Amino acid sequence: MNSVTAPTINSHTSVALLQRSVSIGRLSNQIAAWILGLLWLMPLLYMFWAAFHSGSDAIYFDLSAPWTLDNFRRAWEMSPFVRYLLNTFATVSLLLSLQLVVCTMAAFALARVDFRGRQWVFAFVLIQMMVMPEALITENYLMVARFSAIDTYWGIAMPYIASAFGIFLLRQAFMQVPQELEDAARVEGLSRMGILLKVYVPLAKPTYLAYALVSLSHHWNNFLWPLVITNTESSRPITVGLALFGSPEVGVDWGVLSAGTLIAIAPLLAMFLLFQRQFMQSFMNAGLK
Repeated sequence: MNSVTAPTINSHTSVALLQRSVSIGRLSNQIAAWILGLLWLMPLLYMFWAAFHSGSDAIYFDLSAPWTLDNFRRAWEMSPFVRYLLNTFATVSLLLSLQLVVCTMAAFALARVDFRGRQWVFAFVLIQMMVMPEALITENYLMVARFSAIDTYWGIAMPYIASAFGIFLLRQAFMQVPQELEDAARVEGLSRMGILLKVYVPLAKPTYLAYALVSLSHHWNNFLWPLVITNTESSRPITVGLALFGSPEVGVDWGVLSAGTLIAIAPLLAMFLLFQRQFMQSFMNAGLK
């Protein structure tokens, strides 16, 4: 009797210890996630608080200081934020439209068109993902200058149209489409372009949404290349305008600078808050395995 009971007790004990260790692991992961989230959120919270306080109160972090909207009025009057926001919206919209067309064609060819050297072409696409854009800034500038596109929306968008990340992401999504669906569409008489538009593109909508959100947020915040390629307010995006707005030569008022920064990131914050569920679901279904 004891020989039968002892192993049973030991097995129950080991299961209980395993469950406890799993619970402790989950709790520690949650605590670590909360700590990292707070560390990431603290600069944003401070910027939000400083935007509603005077410059001296923002520097000394006086919690008893009164709240004010004067920083937003001063920031709006000191810099043409409307023009900067329109330039940024036009640039990222133009770029995203061109990226979706080019990346869709390239991804479909790499996923479903059998041609000689396809694997080598895909390898070069992956290599492009490892090259920092800053390393090509001189060549990109010379290329844009040849097209007479300096200080234009086209000049800002041109080096990023053929996105290696977009091609890779869409190729992975197209690879997961069953071959039977393409065969059925071909039996119905659809051309290759029709198969792409009526079979592959609708099934890859979550991937398109995920990539669109990533592309918009990245190029909305892009700074170095727009700084190099733009010269006037007619094409200057919000990131470059904000950097000139907060330059030390004109004096730095942390309250006004925080208000200007909040104006600059407000569209991205609104987009993320409105589409955060779709954003997470898109990446879960985007084929990143």
